Amino acid sequence: MTLAILALLGGFFLLVWSADRFVEGAAVTAKYAGMPPLLIGMVIVGFGTSAPEMVVSAMAAMDGNPDLALGNALGSNIVNTGLVLGVTAMIAPIMVQSNIVRKELPLLLLIGLLFGYFIWDGSLTRIESTLLLVGFFALVGWSIFSAMKGKGDAPESEIEQELVTHAMSIKKAIFWLVFGLVLLIVSSRVLVWGAVNIAHLFGVSDLIIGLTIVALGTSLPELAASIIAVRKGEHDIAIGNVVGSNMFNLLAVIGIAGTISPMTNLSADVLSRDWLVMMGMTVVLLIMAYGFRRAGRINRYEGAVLLLAFAAYNVWLVSSVIG
Repeated sequence: MTLAILALLGGFFLLVWSADRFVEGAAVTAKYAGMPPLLIGMVIVGFGTSAPEMVVSAMAAMDGNPDLALGNALGSNIVNTGLVLGVTAMIAPIMVQSNIVRKELPLLLLIGLLFGYFIWDGSLTRIESTLLLVGFFALVGWSIFSAMKGKGDAPESEIEQELVTHAMSIKKAIFWLVFGLVLLIVSSRVLVWGAVNIAHLFGVSDLIIGLTIVALGTSLPELAASIIAVRKGEHDIAIGNVVGSNMFNLLAVIGIAGTISPMTNLSADVLSRDWLVMMGMTVVLLIMAYGFRRAGRINRYEGAVLLLAFAAYNVWLVSSVIG
């Protein structure tokens, strides 16, 4: 028991630290390779913060724990929208200025609906998982096209400033890129082992552990990145990280895990509880970010609403375990 808890805590710490090093190394390496700043922000940084979810879910699937992998992905999306954006907006209201982010939110909603259609029958086949991965690569292609056409969009100057702040040599950048990735894999393996053992000791399902403890831990990079960004006034990075990460989780994280180990006999709660909560939060976020008759923003009151929704969902999960 003690060893499993130490593995879980140690795995979380190494996971967050190595993810930060990996993303920083990848961003600077991409800069030396001549990649536009906006593309670095959307693809490298935005999707890179989801590296913990991807590696943890892949490891869980390879270990024969697909429920943990699915719970991690869905739970991370709920954490990102409810906790990360909720806390960030309460620290400082988030202004939504980027046209690209406003285009990504409806796309996130459509991806969520597609995923719901796939699991409607209580399973996620290898073919369906492969289609999610195809969608991910199409999304990356669209991101590249948008970045090339999006010169002067709000996040561009923010990303350029970040790259100047974290300047390093090409050798150092490549070192952190490679070493960070290796440590990501090792720490994910340790974390999954600890989480599965704790779940079995307490008689809790892999799905619940994935939705709660593991999802919260793997979403720490998004929380840190969004809080730091909004305190610097980089609002579009703050919300862009979350939207990009959520699309990554549904397409790449679940796609990779389902391709490795198809998910059969899914709990009915996945669709009637977890998917519905995730979609409800996505709809609320879209309404807040668009603003419609006012400028798109997430103010402190709206941040509190997201945070309360996240808390209510977790109370629901705990009551389902106790009951």
